[in-house]
Parts: sequence; C-alpha cells; structure tokens
Amino acid sequence: MTILTLVRHGETAWNYGGRIQGSTDIPLNDTGRVQAQGVAETLAAEYAGREVVVVSSDLSRAAETADIIASALGTTVSRRHPGLQERSYGEAEGMDAPTFAAAFGPWHVADVPGAEAWPVVRERALAAIAEIVAETPAGVDVIAVAHGALIREVISFATDGAFPREGERLPNCSATTFRLDGDAWELLAYAGVAS
Repeated sequence: MTILTLVRHGETAWNYGGRIQGSTDIPLNDTGRVQAQGVAETLAAEYAGREVVVVSSDLSRAAETADIIASALGTTVSRRHPGLQERSYGEAEGMDAPTFAAAFGPWHVADVPGAEAWPVVRERALAAIAEIVAETPAGVDVIAVAHGALIREVISFATDGAFPREGERLPNCSATTFRLDGDAWELLAYAGVAS
C-alpha cells in the first residue's frame, strides 16, 4: 500500500497570462515559488515522521516545485520522470483561451493538430506512476510533482470519471492524495475548485 500525493507545479508567467503551456518548458515565476514554499510547508507537516520520496516531471516548473518541497521535507528529489510531463498541446501551445476558442472551438471537443491524445496522456501517466511506485520501498509514500491536465486524467481514472467535475480546475500547487493498494485506487484528498 502506498500513499501518493500528486502536486501541480507552481505558477509560471504563462499561467498568469492564461496561456497554454503543454510541453513547453516555462519556469516558475516569483508567485509560483511562494506557492511552492506554501505547499512544501503543508506537506512537511503532513508527512512528519513518515518516509517519503519526492519525484517530478522533468519540465523545469515541476522540477523546481519538487526541489522546494523536497528541501522542506529534508530530502532531495529522487527522480525526474518524463512520463509525468504535461500533455503536449501541439499547435495550441502558447495560445490564450480566446485565441484557442477562435481557432479550435470549445476546449472539451477541440481537435488540435499535433496535440497528444487524451488516452495517451492517461496511459503515460499511469505507467509512470506504476513504475515509480514499483521502485519505491514498501511503506514509503510518494509525492509526485506534475501538471494540471495529467493530474486531471489520473483523478478521472481513479474515480471512474466522478472527479474532476465539469467546471472544476486544479489550482497551482494544489495537492491531491490517493491510497494505492495493488490495482485499487482510493481518492483521499481532492484539490479541485470551481472555475
């Protein structure tokens, strides 16, 4: 049995500007660093006295968030996993929401050239998590810093589509926690908020 906490990275300039990042490697801004320190302090209190490994996506915004969290926990990041990267949005990367809507229509049905298919994102995320959990010693929990769309896919899988609810978003540096027991997932703490 493993406790897995998925943390969305802190804010970037593109988050602040409402631009789609996807696999574009955008660093944290100063607000994102403050957010990361805040979630780091919360997680350090929650995980006090427990063994934990910290991993992240290899994109810089997730990597730096993970470094801040690991430091607060008195450890280092054990792995940067490309399987935890954000969905590639193809031609939509860098666009703001109005430009995206004008070019591709409603978000939930948009067919964006070059974008990674949603089932592929889910499969990649679950494979990365399974690999990380398999490499983690028994009784050690996992904090994984990743990205909004990827975390949403994992939540949807784990809850059989019950979460996230339509219109909910995962704020920067929000944390969602699961209990994993073999192939069984249980949602313990959900961080979605109304848009």
